[in-house]
Amino acid sequence: MKKIHPEDFRIVNAITLSKIPTASTIEADDDEKKEELLKIQQKLSKRQDKMYAHNRHAVLICLQGMDTSGKDGIIREVFKEFNTRGVVVHSFKTPNSSELEHDYLWRHYIALPEKGKFGVFNRTYYENVLVTRVHPEYLLFENLPGIEKVEDITPKFWTDRMEQINNFEKHLSQNGTLVLKFYLHISKEEQRKRLLKRLENPDDNWKFSTGDLKEREHWEEYIHYYEEAINNTSKEHAPWFVIPADDKQMARCIVAKIIWEEMQKLTDIAQPELDPKVKDNIDVYKEELSK
Repeated sequence: MKKIHPEDFRIVNAITLSKIPTASTIEADDDEKKEELLKIQQKLSKRQDKMYAHNRHAVLICLQGMDTSGKDGIIREVFKEFNTRGVVVHSFKTPNSSELEHDYLWRHYIALPEKGKFGVFNRTYYENVLVTRVHPEYLLFENLPGIEKVEDITPKFWTDRMEQINNFEKHLSQNGTLVLKFYLHISKEEQRKRLLKRLENPDDNWKFSTGDLKEREHWEEYIHYYEEAINNTSKEHAPWFVIPADDKQMARCIVAKIIWEEMQKLTDIAQPELDPKVKDNIDVYKEELSK
């Protein structure tokens, strides 16, 4: 299998999503992809154990993408070998009444991973510059000062909100959290096939929502706003990676590889040293336990 280079997917300059392929150019058969993913899963698991013991860093994985882009599969497969104590997944739905009594970042802030752990956000605070831009009427539920009607929402509002997100992520980075953001890039045709498959498979019927079809009508709008969000918020301290996601297995391999490579930049992670007093008396303790 051809080597995966994370830099091929990192966004460092302005992009146009329509010009980025949704199908990977890395050639590999299913067995090769499974073998590659398993190797990375095991390495990530060991690295996470060491990070847990070190207790200085956290990792936040942000997953965004159109419906059926493969977010659940990424979570299930990439973190398969992890000790369950080391990874916490949050799936953010429409904010409830309690959450709407706070600012839009609040519910995400209280879900951030502890030191030593991975946090995975299945949909993120970016919904607040994506869904609410396609459906600006949703903002009225936030009871924001100066916004009484949709016409009160200015372009500056969205610019400010993206700057707030940048500041939020910079704060996380400066306090020990590695922030990695993945946009799972699928084609509209691939989404159509996956939605149809849900309807044809009785075991997957429950996943289908008529809302998925309604949101498909706004495909071009979503792509435009994704572009704008990615271009304005892909920073050195919190990069975006655009992952070709028409091939689910390859997308999982790419995401896993990127996480692994980015974790290598946390060069201070090390197994804690045993307390000197305990270390000097190991033989005494062993003898005591052997009796």
